[in-house]
Amino acid sequence: MESNASEVALDLFPYLKVYKNGTLERIAGVEVVPPGLDPETNVLSKDIVIVPETGVSARIYRPNLISEDRKLPLVVYFHGGAFCVASPAFPPYHTSLNKLVAEANIIALSVDYRLVPEHPLPTSYEDSWVALQWIASHKDEDGNQEAWIKDYVGFEQVFLAGDSAGGNIAHHLALRIKESNLGQKLKILGIGMIHPYFWGTSPIGPELNDRSRKELVDKWWLYVCPTDKGCDDPLINPFVDGESADLAGLACDRILIIVAEKDILKGRGWLYYDKLVKSGWKGKAEIMETEGEDHVFHIFNPDCDNANRLTKRLASFFNQGKLPFQLKCQSEVLG
Repeated sequence: MESNASEVALDLFPYLKVYKNGTLERIAGVEVVPPGLDPETNVLSKDIVIVPETGVSARIYRPNLISEDRKLPLVVYFHGGAFCVASPAFPPYHTSLNKLVAEANIIALSVDYRLVPEHPLPTSYEDSWVALQWIASHKDEDGNQEAWIKDYVGFEQVFLAGDSAGGNIAHHLALRIKESNLGQKLKILGIGMIHPYFWGTSPIGPELNDRSRKELVDKWWLYVCPTDKGCDDPLINPFVDGESADLAGLACDRILIIVAEKDILKGRGWLYYDKLVKSGWKGKAEIMETEGEDHVFHIFNPDCDNANRLTKRLASFFNQGKLPFQLKCQSEVLG
């Protein structure tokens, strides 16, 4: 029989368990795979340290065959995992980034930000911001520089992207860029948000008819960010006051939001899109819904047809930098 110390105090299925003795057991996202040459996609990767003092690092990817004469778009990627699990080395993320880099012919940098609860929010956002600043420092001639960025990246073709919590991070960084001088060094062309992790106390969309999953997601966030604002903390609910004016300050020209039909977060993705197109933001907004799929299905089932369609859609988005820019909003449903 378990002692009281080893009894589960909080079960955050499917991510982690917290025991009464204070110990933490991560259930998901703990496996790791080394970087290197992926024989299936012919994509190279390696791990790099960004801030030795804090351990903030990243996994960087590039096509194996590449020419220094042509600069490639850079996608700065933020992985999901509810801010508390996973890493760029988690096998499903490593596979997903290899496939994306091969399909899009890009450089990708997947940020290994520090996780809750050992590093409470807003650490994940701050680590991701530091990674962007470090990338921007490559425009200068000195400092801690990475050859793959210096030699192959087009600094006028930078994208932010992420799934779930990573989509949330990308949103907040794009707002922060507008208030900084970072945009003078990096041109953020767009943001790709895949099943973004936004939430709120009052249910909307599919949350209205799925009380059990609504309560589960509530519990996740209240553990990740235990503030008196709860699920209406501005970090998770950008429309807590019903306003969308802040979206007009997003520092990019295009945003692609991808949602999944069976995802409990789907309503938040559509709400973000609707608020965006009414906000006064001057860019091009697009939304894509994948029929018959649930949250981050492409990460855990990367070879299915819908995952391949999703990857191709992202690749197209990341390669629009040299196309004439037109203002329009559009939506599509793929099944």
